Amino acid sequence: MRIIRDYSYVEQADRGASAAIGNFDGVHLGHRSVIDMARAAGEQIGAPLGVMTFEPHPRQYFAPDAPPFRLMGREARAHRLEKLGVDKLYELNFNAAMSSLTPRDFAQRVIADGLGLRHIVIGADFCFGKGRAGTAQHLVDFGAEMGFGVTIAKLLAGHGGAVSSTAIRNALTDGKPRDAAAMLGHWHRIEGRVITGDQRGRELGYPTANMSIDGLHPPKFGVYAVLVDVLEGPHKGSYPGAASIGVRPMFGVNTPNLETFLFDFKGDLYGVPLSVGLVDFLRPEEKFDSLDALITQMDADCARARTILAAL
Repeated sequence: MRIIRDYSYVEQADRGASAAIGNFDGVHLGHRSVIDMARAAGEQIGAPLGVMTFEPHPRQYFAPDAPPFRLMGREARAHRLEKLGVDKLYELNFNAAMSSLTPRDFAQRVIADGLGLRHIVIGADFCFGKGRAGTAQHLVDFGAEMGFGVTIAKLLAGHGGAVSSTAIRNALTDGKPRDAAAMLGHWHRIEGRVITGDQRGRELGYPTANMSIDGLHPPKFGVYAVLVDVLEGPHKGSYPGAASIGVRPMFGVNTPNLETFLFDFKGDLYGVPLSVGLVDFLRPEEKFDSLDALITQMDADCARARTILAAL
């Protein structure tokens, strides 16, 4: 998959795609439906499959001090889109220049002239241009004028209502990763490189891989049964495990992070990128009376996680 970040400097081979447009936070089933429509349209006209998205997320750009809301970072999103067979990822810089484009300028400069897209697919609620003044119907009109096709995708509904990044965030906040997975079409995953922690887990007999969750929407703090993909290195592969998300109340005031214990694993993972999939919420964070009590609970957590994961 090719990643293109500047619509003003695009190689000829990267032009002419059939592209889905949106933020694609989480790459959930609704997003995949839009991408599949772009794929089908591209097959009809002989165009590669593209996705146009923005970095940083426009919501981050306009409210940088707001609480973290993203379900995935840019690398995790790119990994997921590549797995879906996307050929061209137009990960455009969202900055002052981009945010000031009128709807017509966006259609002309970015879609038609800059990327030369032959067909685009957007959700029915898609808004674009300065002040979010452009609508899906505006793009249909611009496409007819500027020479690109437009498909408007209906919003996808799940058992509990519309499938959306907001609904997925709510499920994770409530400690319901399986509800989130039903909307995502995959386990909710937190990706990042293993960082150096306090190494308390090693002292307790549970060495953990520590990862930052900075900038991401935090799931409910507590212990989870997880499936872990080691993405690089000699230990590359998939492993079952148990993970804790939170501030580690036994050990004072700490920055929220993710600590994962991989079952039956031996090896060095420092600096290695992991993808941790949340399967089931086991219990909230707790502060125990003693380390022995904590270890006893960790034994029980891991036993329960093994049972859950073995049944998948």
